[in-house]
Amino acid sequence: MGFANQYFEKQKDFKFHIEAEPRKDLQYIIVIPCFYENRLLDSLESLYNCSRPDGSVEIIIVINSSLNDDNRIKEQNLKTFNEANDWIKSHSDNKLHYHIIYVPELPPKYAGAGLARKTGMDEAVWRFNLIKNSGGIIISFDADSICDNNYLAEIENYYNIYSFADGCSIYFEHPLSGDDFPDDIYSAITLYELHLRYYIQSLRYISFPFAYHTVGSCFSVKALTYIKQGGMNKKKAGEDFYFLHKVIPLGNYNDINSTRVIPSPRPSLRVPFGTGQAINKYIRTNEKQFMTYNPDLFEDLKEFFGLVPGLFKQKQADINIRIEKLPRPIKEFLQISNAGNKINEVNNNSGNINSFSRRLFNWFNAFTVIKYLNFCTENYYPRVNVISAVNALLSKLDLSPSEKTNEQKLLKLLRHHERNQNYTVANS
Repeated sequence: MGFANQYFEKQKDFKFHIEAEPRKDLQYIIVIPCFYENRLLDSLESLYNCSRPDGSVEIIIVINSSLNDDNRIKEQNLKTFNEANDWIKSHSDNKLHYHIIYVPELPPKYAGAGLARKTGMDEAVWRFNLIKNSGGIIISFDADSICDNNYLAEIENYYNIYSFADGCSIYFEHPLSGDDFPDDIYSAITLYELHLRYYIQSLRYISFPFAYHTVGSCFSVKALTYIKQGGMNKKKAGEDFYFLHKVIPLGNYNDINSTRVIPSPRPSLRVPFGTGQAINKYIRTNEKQFMTYNPDLFEDLKEFFGLVPGLFKQKQADINIRIEKLPRPIKEFLQISNAGNKINEVNNNSGNINSFSRRLFNWFNAFTVIKYLNFCTENYYPRVNVISAVNALLSKLDLSPSEKTNEQKLLKLLRHHERNQNYTVANS
């Protein structure tokens, strides 16, 4: 009996697409959603140039569109399908095999990034299930991304070292200059990546245990973990965030910083939010600045997180007194979130401080953090320019540049800091 049989019994709409039997040593499956993409061959070439791991690798490309998409999109998808098929004929080897899933008429209600990624990931699980490899690794990539040559080798190395790992986030860097896009797009992606790193580093600064990037082209997960967490969702955007924040709290999650994915900075009209939409918004507006969360939001949250160990086995009345002494924004958010009762409930179900802390952060998780940030942004702390926010954070991290510098230099400073981190709070 395969490890994923029960999972597929629940996936009523699932049907497998790939007829070829998987190799017995299949260990890595890279899933690439592809929508209205004219640079897929660059991604495939980049993966083809990677050093081969010991286990064999499959690449599943999901070329997809909605039933309602216009002919321009469908024609490009068909062209991509034909080009990829021709390219594949001369680029397979004993370690690397390709499969294309062509789904041009997805239901408009669900068609999007989530369904495309789920289609490929479910297919990957199906193939691992055929060879009973519950430890097979599913790698999420994008059709407009490229990677360093050691990409596959470093993923293999990670899982060899952390055999217990459920998944990982993989280091990324957007291109900040070049001839492929106008200068304003490179300016936009620089500011947006600054925002992404500022956000994660601010959460790490306040010791939030689940502070990891959740970028669709930059993560991997074990097949067994994937099905235990219910598989990928069908969200039209943010599918990576929602899925990974079911995996990260399991505790066996970390970063791979020894290789690099290079996602595209291009705008996108398909997703309602995320990188592509952020670039669109920047290009459309005349204000050449990027606004992000106020640093004071994280300082207030830091005070609350600092209270957590002392709340273990406290009476609810004492918990409420401690909450009352917090700064007004976080205090009000906790009060309207019924935090006193929640913490009391966590206490009643925790036998030790580690269990208490784990359960509390399963409540005050990444989704709650976002709710807190949005509540306090609306009511107390307006957004600020990302440049000033990053400078404030760098000062707290004792990383302030010796002189005032531009956004690219600030980003490179944050990149260097992050790439040399070994953030393991979630594994403690």
